[in-house]
This record gives sequence, C-alpha cells and structure tokens, in this order.
Amino acid sequence: MDLSSLRTEYKKAVLDPEEAYKDPFKQFEKWFDEASRSQIPEPNAMCLSTVSLEHKPSSRMVLLKYYDEKGFVFFTNYRSRKALEIQNNPSVALLFFWQPLERQIRIEGRAEKISTAASFKYFASRPRGSQIGAWVSPQSSTLSSKKILLAKFEEMKRRFANGKIPLPDHWGGYRIVPDTFEFWQGRENRLHDRLLYKRTLNKWQQELLAP
Repeated sequence: MDLSSLRTEYKKAVLDPEEAYKDPFKQFEKWFDEASRSQIPEPNAMCLSTVSLEHKPSSRMVLLKYYDEKGFVFFTNYRSRKALEIQNNPSVALLFFWQPLERQIRIEGRAEKISTAASFKYFASRPRGSQIGAWVSPQSSTLSSKKILLAKFEEMKRRFANGKIPLPDHWGGYRIVPDTFEFWQGRENRLHDRLLYKRTLNKWQQELLAP
C-alpha cells in the first residue's frame, strides 16, 4: 500500500529558543500542562525503549505516574521483558507524542529502581483490581490459556477478600534520570523546531538542531 500521499502541514506553534526555559524540566512541565489542558487522551502515555543483551531494541507504551527534578517515574513488573532489559542495560529512551499539538519530547537517560516505600505508596493508591492484577500476571511470560490467568485472578480475589493487599516483591517503580531532552515542534515545509538539552556536570546546555 502506497502511503506517500498522507501528509500534514504543521502550523500550530513555534518553539523559540530565546523564549524556552533554560531548565528542561520546566520546559517539560510547560508543555505537559498545555497537553493536559488540550484534553489529549492520556497525555502521560510515553513510549519506553530498552535494549536486549543481543543489542535488539524493543519499545512499548507505559504511563508516567509522576516526575520531578530527579526524573520520570513509571511502574511495572520487575520480571517483565522491559525490567530484565533494564537490569542488563539501564540506558533507555522515552518519547512523548502529542499529535494534536504537533509536538514530541524525546528523553534519554538511565533507569533506576525507586524505593520500596515509594512503590508501596503508589501501589496502595491503585484500584483494588489493578493491585490484584499485579499479583496475578507473570508479565511477558507465555500463557497456555487466558482462562488460567482469569482463574488465578478469582483465586487471589478470595485470598485478599479481607484487608489490604500487600505490595508484591516483583512489582515496583523505575525512575528515568535524563541525560538529554529534545523538544520538537512541527513547522511548515518540514522545517521543524528542535531544541536539545544536554546535561554537562550540574548544568544543562541548550542547542538548536536542524530539522
């Protein structure tokens, strides 16, 4: 199928380096707030890319649950494919794509586990069904039948029928500590605005990239 005629001209906004924040976290917050106000579905959805021991990349969508000047936090099963790849190579990449705003944010850095206490704080805020799901799913493993998984879910519902559900040992959060940010704003004639931030010692260096 030839898709060469699918084309959109980007005209909605400009990314001026002179007006952008010198701190990439502040620039991220500004763009994230605008994405949230634009009612984009799940503006916290981000593509996480990891690399295997065989140097093969893999990507999947995860949800950003909070961020601060230390980095960007998401939660997962520590036995999943992404977690095993992070264990072997903590260098990862994130991508936010907000098509209605014609914007992307690329973030590269390293992943590190957050504390058990921080993981439990978020786990306790999840819906009860999601808490049970974290106990039930052997994420990324092969299933012989979906019925077995659903039966296990019902079994765990009975097990935890009374009282709070504890945090599984195999479940928790990762923080992505950035080394670089790239803010991308679509422009006319494919002359997009690209602003790169690189961490140098304790400072951020700003560079304008060709589209």
